[in-house]
Amino acid sequence: MPTPDWFSDLLHHELSQWISLSDLQLMRLYHHYDLLLRWNQRMNLTTVKPGPDMVLRHYCESLFFSAHLPSVEPEISVIDVGSGPGFPGIPMAILKPHWRVTLVESNQKKSVFLRESTRQLKNVSVRAERMESMEEHADWIVARAVDPAKVLAMAVRLASNIGLMLGEDDFSTVGSDSRIAWAEPVRLPWGDRRLCVYGSTLHVEHTS
Repeated sequence: MPTPDWFSDLLHHELSQWISLSDLQLMRLYHHYDLLLRWNQRMNLTTVKPGPDMVLRHYCESLFFSAHLPSVEPEISVIDVGSGPGFPGIPMAILKPHWRVTLVESNQKKSVFLRESTRQLKNVSVRAERMESMEEHADWIVARAVDPAKVLAMAVRLASNIGLMLGEDDFSTVGSDSRIAWAEPVRLPWGDRRLCVYGSTLHVEHTS
């Protein structure tokens, strides 16, 4: 499936300061976008308007978040909890093909979409379950549009590090959590007072 110029041009224009996307990456991002539009006609995957608004809110934000995740390791494991239609996990997996990304989504219909839309992504796995039932440990746990308090509760058990996309007000309520050593927040450049925040869990309760 050819990638439309408007889609490629928008991503290049908005993200060239931080990342460079190959033709293959653009094609895979558009493949997901196209499937999302078609499936969204039958089930509620997103309420964001198709076109530039959706590309900015879902794809640009997820790619920006992924590019700023402070990992020096070339290969890491990431759990995206409450992945929904695949954000930020699917753009992350496309941008970072050496990272192993697990998409966790308890809604069965959404998990079916996740499996269908990631067939070509060998570094992605899908878990149709609640994050509370997960047991394996990962380098990172990430989330967007999920209650930050719930993610924090899981982070100290499931991961060494945590990354969240959230509003300023939400971060003001969780930023003082003593279980996490937070780095300086990174502001998303598309308004709405939204942040990318990254931290390390100080009391990881798991066994190797």
